[in-house]
Amino acid sequence: MLARVGTMRARARFYVAAALTTAINAVQILDGRATAKAIRAELGAEVASIQKTHGVTPGLGVLLVGDRRDSLTYVRMKRKAADEVGIFSRDETLPSTASEEDVLEAVSKLNADPQIHGILVQLPLPAHIDESRILETISPNKDADGFCYENVARLVLRGGPRPLATACTPAGCVELLQRYDIPLAGKRAVVLGRSNVVGAPVAALLQQCDATVTLCHSASENVPDIVREADVVIAAVGRPEYVRGSWLKPGATVIDVGINAVDDATKKAGYRLVGDVHFDEACEVVSAITPVPGGVGPMTIAMLLSNVVNLTKASVGLPMAPLPGRLADKV
Repeated sequence: MLARVGTMRARARFYVAAALTTAINAVQILDGRATAKAIRAELGAEVASIQKTHGVTPGLGVLLVGDRRDSLTYVRMKRKAADEVGIFSRDETLPSTASEEDVLEAVSKLNADPQIHGILVQLPLPAHIDESRILETISPNKDADGFCYENVARLVLRGGPRPLATACTPAGCVELLQRYDIPLAGKRAVVLGRSNVVGAPVAALLQQCDATVTLCHSASENVPDIVREADVVIAAVGRPEYVRGSWLKPGATVIDVGINAVDDATKKAGYRLVGDVHFDEACEVVSAITPVPGGVGPMTIAMLLSNVVNLTKASVGLPMAPLPGRLADKV
């Protein structure tokens, strides 16, 4: 009888321990596809409202130079998403041999077109073309990517006018965090990578959310130790599975911006896609993480469409939707 009681108690302890382990290891997947779908539905309603009240259809002009397969794929995905929400889109295509002046002329035409409210120049451009010169030709009030100097400065500077558009991938990262109610105010956030496209603007957005932000880069020392202090980690370094599970603070949230192809003979294509974070190891430690693919990528396109709708609102004098984060002066 005593032996049986002892066995039952042992089993009870086992099940309690197993339940606790499951609870600790339960990881919330931050689903970028589902969130982006919800955003597109919201934008569709806004587009319909603008059409009804102002007779204006938001327009996106996409300039593609050359015939890179990946760029063609990205443009096709953006056009499909724009069509879904009712945004008019127009593609301007130039050959890879086009001169810089040809590209500048194409941008100028889109600037002058009243049907176009947002302009996207698909990057990268051919090596003989100065990307920064092309991007700066885009009018700030048609800057769908949020890359022009004026909009970047408005994002970074405290006070003053808000940016008309914000870089799409950083905005998507913060929007995803906010829609999943991940707390940011007062939390330690570490951004890995300082690019103008992701790292620098996402650090600025996180500061607007009252996070305490550390931005790591190629010259940073003791990166694993810095990451271990983070409540939120945003990885954008372009190195497959660079961040290991042992680097991460238990219960942290991870936004993985990276998308890298690694050889995998078990896959039909001969490769698989992984992020900048070792997903399996991270899932043993963190409380929430984005998948790759299906995390940040869909959010980037959704925020591009959001920028176009906001630019359209600004053009007809309507209040713009709030950007991710609280863009207010605070000490």
